[in-house]
Amino acid sequence: MKNSVLKGVFGALAVAGIAVVAKKVIERKRFVKGIFEEYDIKEKSPFGLADKIREMNEEEYQALKGKFKNQFASKCHQRRFERRNEAAEA
Repeated sequence: MKNSVLKGVFGALAVAGIAVVAKKVIERKRFVKGIFEEYDIKEKSPFGLADKIREMNEEEYQALKGKFKNQFASKCHQRRFERRNEAAEA
């Protein structure tokens, strides 16, 4: 009995984990699609994005870079990083 309950619990956790990962993938795909639409990039590949970046001036490039940094930044060590910045400023 214990073994089948344990398998059921692990199965439920696996399904929940897959759902979380799928949600994250969909969010990121939607973000990248929005970037392609916003900057009117016809070729939906990294090469099309690279060509557009080459055409941008420094200000537009920094804005795009900030969007990507905000979207794809790791949120694991955010608190520790913020504390270091506060200590460095003081």
